[in-house]
Amino acid sequence: MVSLLAPLTNNPVHSLPALVEPGPPLTPEELERYSRHALIPEIGLQGQRRLRNAKVLVIGAGGLGSPALLYLAAAGVGTLGIVDDDTVELSNLQRQVIHGVSDIGRTKLESARDSLAAINPGVNVVLHPVRLDASNALELFAGYDVILDGADNFSTRYLVNDAATLLGKPYVWGSILRFDGQVSVFWDKFGPNYRDLYPEPPAPGTVPSCAEGGVFGMLCASIGAMMVTEAVKLITGIGQTLLGRLLIFDALSSRWREIRIAKDPEAAPITELIDYDYFCGILPAEKNDGDLITVPTLATRLAGRDAGTEDFLLIDVREPVEFEISRIAGSLLIPVGGIKDGSALAQIPRGVPLILHCKSGARSAQALASLRAAGYADVVHLEGGIDAWLASDKSGRLE
Repeated sequence: MVSLLAPLTNNPVHSLPALVEPGPPLTPEELERYSRHALIPEIGLQGQRRLRNAKVLVIGAGGLGSPALLYLAAAGVGTLGIVDDDTVELSNLQRQVIHGVSDIGRTKLESARDSLAAINPGVNVVLHPVRLDASNALELFAGYDVILDGADNFSTRYLVNDAATLLGKPYVWGSILRFDGQVSVFWDKFGPNYRDLYPEPPAPGTVPSCAEGGVFGMLCASIGAMMVTEAVKLITGIGQTLLGRLLIFDALSSRWREIRIAKDPEAAPITELIDYDYFCGILPAEKNDGDLITVPTLATRLAGRDAGTEDFLLIDVREPVEFEISRIAGSLLIPVGGIKDGSALAQIPRGVPLILHCKSGARSAQALASLRAAGYADVVHLEGGIDAWLASDKSGRLE
């Protein structure tokens, strides 16, 4: 991946105009609630009225969206839109602080809405229970002043960038993985966009998701708070934003680094939304039918193996800690890393049918490709991974 990164200089970052006009005067209750903001000369009553008049769309009520939404509501942003189509799981609670134990099984939108109402009932919370894609992004973004992108996949990041560029809107981007976080502001009208930093997506499977690689829970608060800081500066027109700058945070060493991002004068203009899964190398399931096995078929084959009429090896390619949390009975743990670099191939017999699985199907697809390249012919992987297995209530075969 090649990007235009410029060395840091002392050149001043040009100021940006306030994104939002001031709304009506604040009520006495609002004056008291936001008095600590109003006392800051750079914000004052005018800045707080801009915040009260602002409309901010947050992509995802997960690790980054949780702290961002809480602080946006506390800051008095008038309208908060949330895009999410997921439900709350127990594993979310380590970092997604807007949700609680009682919210498990609820939609993240409903959970987030209730938490925000408890913090600031004066905020208008708009729920968008959809998966963001090229068919709805432009319509969704059109009603908001600024977008906060807390998505955890590259397809959505490029989609957010292109839709915001086409509409001339700024957005704040954040990314987290393990102990590392990144945050920046993109606004093609005044500076670089995300494609100037990452012109091409990484090859599928080369960058693990948080579900695959883990994330230091407190890192979400650090990056999420920075995202809100940038949104507030954009709305009120104060300070220097991160437009043209990338902040990189290493939580393990507690160090921040800054890198300048230059706009690429030779980059092709963004003129339309595209197929972002295809752009990022993600093929739909129907294009890989011969490589997939469904949950019911696996259940039948496992029953056949128990009865002695089937012979195959079920390989779990996740990490050991995931295997300890839950596993399909009769599976063998061989993490995908050892399959990809060849160090684990001695553990995998040839001439025996292989069925692979991971959490949701991405890592098992990578393992399948590596095994095929190594000469293994009879290999398939479980569609949807162990997530699909659990969802189908095959708990009788869990250990």
